[in-house]
Amino acid sequence: MIKKLQRKFIIITMSSLLLVMVIIVISINGINVYQMFKSINGTLQILCDNEGHFPTSKKKAGFPENPNNLEKPQKPSEMDNNMNYGFKINEETPFRTRYFTVTVDENGTAISYNVDHIKAVSADDATSYGETVFSTEKETGFVSIYKYKIVKQSDSSGYLIIFLDCGEQIDNAETLLLITLVVATGTLLLVFILVSVFSKKAIKPIIESTDKQKQFITDAGHEIKTPIAIISANADVLELMHGSNEWITSVRNQTTRLDKLVKNMLMLSKMDEGNIQLVFNTFYISRTVAETAGPFATMADMQNKEFVMDIKPDLKLHGDESSIQQLISTLADNAIKYSNDGGTIKISLSQAKKGIKLEVYNTTDSIDANNLDKLFDRFYRSDSSRSRETGGYGIGLSIAKSIVEAHHGKITINSNDGKSIRFTVIL
Repeated sequence: MIKKLQRKFIIITMSSLLLVMVIIVISINGINVYQMFKSINGTLQILCDNEGHFPTSKKKAGFPENPNNLEKPQKPSEMDNNMNYGFKINEETPFRTRYFTVTVDENGTAISYNVDHIKAVSADDATSYGETVFSTEKETGFVSIYKYKIVKQSDSSGYLIIFLDCGEQIDNAETLLLITLVVATGTLLLVFILVSVFSKKAIKPIIESTDKQKQFITDAGHEIKTPIAIISANADVLELMHGSNEWITSVRNQTTRLDKLVKNMLMLSKMDEGNIQLVFNTFYISRTVAETAGPFATMADMQNKEFVMDIKPDLKLHGDESSIQQLISTLADNAIKYSNDGGTIKISLSQAKKGIKLEVYNTTDSIDANNLDKLFDRFYRSDSSRSRETGGYGIGLSIAKSIVEAHHGKITINSNDGKSIRFTVIL
């Protein structure tokens, strides 16, 4: 139980940290990519607005251009004050920007180019890129590491295609993503190590308290066994000397109940500590259920209750047969005790998708559907007076749950109408 508590603490802590780290990594890289595309699109827009060149630079084309089309250079301060392209423009912007342009006619044939601002692209490459992207009929997009945009020229002589080299920005974005992932992974590993080490200290008081409780139960159980045996022996002697009477019978019944309670508490304690030895082997669970639950039919008949068994034959299970017998006996006994007068008890066994399904159903007068899960808590009893009448201590279902968990199974409880209850075990 302590190891489960520690694992749960570590899982919750690491899951929370993982969620935070994922949000941080996505936020950092998302903002970076947003800023990157904002800068790229702003730069492309500047070039589009100025026919393929920066306002402070002159166009240099692969073919002669009309010198009358040259615009008067603007000062950087004028660009900063008059243009808003999503990023700050300064004197170095034209020099650190790598781009080239291609002019095509209406048929998509290159008629001019400008590769003066990039060294990695030749004239043939530029014309090939231009004709290729124009044929896609997309106004903007990516080709290789170049973001392009097609602009209709004002003199209607064709189309200007501007290609912006985004290789450096993409490399920087990938580098930032790699760094954040490495840092996040390293942080998770470091925190996992620290949490694993310090979680033992954090739950140390709980461990000590639990160990003391287990030790008390073990010691008390063994100590109580001796007076129980003496009381039982004395009752036998009194019965031999004076004959049987209601007082001796009452003493014997109570010692039997107390002995059973002590054994159950010791069994739970051993299960919590993981000291109980279960012998797993393959056996026919259909036969085990029939043999274990069958005798309860007589008890049900004596109380005018209907007892039904629906068991699919020849089903096998790999587990501890002795503990499975106790599980079946506990659930069947619980159904008999807490079913209403003239009620129905049904035990069914079938093949499930993920193992064997055992269901124990019984009708009842009424049940609080909001507190069903509490029935597995130790010493919990939904009706104390009814439990005293039936001889229950509220510990049987806790043992049943421990047996199921020891077999790596699952036990659930539900009540659809508030007048019946169904235990479902998947093994």
